[in-house]
Amino acid sequence: MPTVRHALSWAALPAAALFLAPSPLTAQRDASPRADSLREAQRLDQEGAHAAARAIFQRLIDNAPDPAARAAVQRRMAMSYGFEGDCSNAVRYHEMVIPYWQTREQAEPQNAFYQEGEMANESARVCIDAGDLDVAERMYRRGSELGLKEPEPKAHPKSLWDYRLAHALSRLAARRGDPSEAQRQVQEARRILDSDPQMAEDQERFFPYLAGYVALYTGDLGAAETWLTKTVAMDGNNRDPFMHCLLAMTYEQTGRRDEARAIYQKAYDMATAHNPPAAFARRFARSKLARS
Repeated sequence: MPTVRHALSWAALPAAALFLAPSPLTAQRDASPRADSLREAQRLDQEGAHAAARAIFQRLIDNAPDPAARAAVQRRMAMSYGFEGDCSNAVRYHEMVIPYWQTREQAEPQNAFYQEGEMANESARVCIDAGDLDVAERMYRRGSELGLKEPEPKAHPKSLWDYRLAHALSRLAARRGDPSEAQRQVQEARRILDSDPQMAEDQERFFPYLAGYVALYTGDLGAAETWLTKTVAMDGNNRDPFMHCLLAMTYEQTGRRDEARAIYQKAYDMATAHNPPAAFARRFARSKLARS
């Protein structure tokens, strides 16, 4: 069974690239005024000027040349709300994107169903980071249901969606103060990884992050430091601002304020994307640095 490699939605650069990343074939198009406006709006979000960013996004939505272009900017609008931790509006705009991908199910089923699940998971990630755990769980489950509708031959195996959901449910349980359920889901995530070595090639790096996240939110700070130090040293994780924020939170909770501040600054500086890790890190690290 062929497998298309994708990162998890909380580090969703592959899916984002379907809308935004330049390539030799699209470089000329990316130099257009529309692309310039898109980049400017994303820059404004990173700087905290969200109203100005959303005014640009809305103009791009209103003047979109086709449904694909409209959906691409609706996704950016959803993430603009994510930069403010606005779960409900992020969900609202992601739900506008899903119908576009439903129109693509016949033409490109292996991609369309994946993207439907990805949009729901991206909303869920904004919501869990904002502390709206019930909506986050609903959207994570919706993402799995949508993604699993992909017909054979699947490019994204069932194990990928099962792993994503176990990963999410573990973090949700930790945030809800249920360490036994959190650990049960950690073990389930480990089992799923071990059951599909091909899928695990790309997804293994997210397991230490999960273990560290659960340890942090269930009060095992020694284990959190061990896991998260390992996490941020791994290829693919070493530029993830959210994972660095988790390590900084661990340092802060153990009284190592200077080390925490240095990591918060690093996380803030590397949060230059327009995705959930950057949205959280810009908001959270900015608040921490302002207090120190």
